[in-house]
Amino acid sequence: MAKKKELKKYRMAPLSGGYMAVSMMGFMISALLIIPKSEAWGINKGWGVAFALVFGTMFFASMASMTNADPELFVELETKKKNAPKRTLWEVIKSFFN
Repeated sequence: MAKKKELKKYRMAPLSGGYMAVSMMGFMISALLIIPKSEAWGINKGWGVAFALVFGTMFFASMASMTNADPELFVELETKKKNAPKRTLWEVIKSFFN
């Protein structure tokens, strides 16, 4: 008899609250500002729809992360941010070229 393939447990990546806030703000700006005023600004309405789709997808990803991700990973993510040493912009730029 053939062996059954075991399914791996799906792990959801923890996304920060800032990610959710950016997705909500981006969707609102796209839907309420870019789409209605696109013709007056001389741009295609498709740009506003595309931005709204991207930010909407980001929002659904953050909702899925909030409901399915491991809570300990959220705590670990936030404590790493707070305890990380502060670096200047110049140090960050130099690290890309090393």
